[in-house]
Amino acid sequence: MVAVLSTSGCLEPTDLTLPGDDDVATYYETDRGMAAEIVGNVAVITVSQSAQQLRTGGALWAKVGPYVFLFSEETQQLFLDYSGLAAVRVITKVGEAEVANALLTRDELSDVLWRRSLNIAGLARRDGTNRMTLLEDLVDWGEDHTEFTYNERYTRR
Repeated sequence: MVAVLSTSGCLEPTDLTLPGDDDVATYYETDRGMAAEIVGNVAVITVSQSAQQLRTGGALWAKVGPYVFLFSEETQQLFLDYSGLAAVRVITKVGEAEVANALLTRDELSDVLWRRSLNIAGLARRDGTNRMTLLEDLVDWGEDHTEFTYNERYTRR
């Protein structure tokens, strides 16, 4: 018993490196206003969404916002590069009002599920404006794999 305890103390320490705020921001390129910060061991990305976009796209576009960023190669790479990062949260806002908020934890997606996520999100980004069902698919996927909240002001049907 003593030998087992003493050998367990010799394990290599795990590198739990965390990115800085600026490091996180460099992963995501967007023409929208964006801010990034580390809160504990969670990367929090806040993205501006236009009021016009929400008027045009309604509740669906209000809900899909965080998932466009979460299910991306950028988020996957952030998890791969920083072993101490436990989760990524994306918050979308119009002005100062929060529209949607979704948290993706590090261990939620296997390699296979990451590939599926990137496929669903990629199709939604590329063709979602013309095929709204692709945005619906991304919202459904996001709701199945994240902790999320929506502001009812923007998501009432």
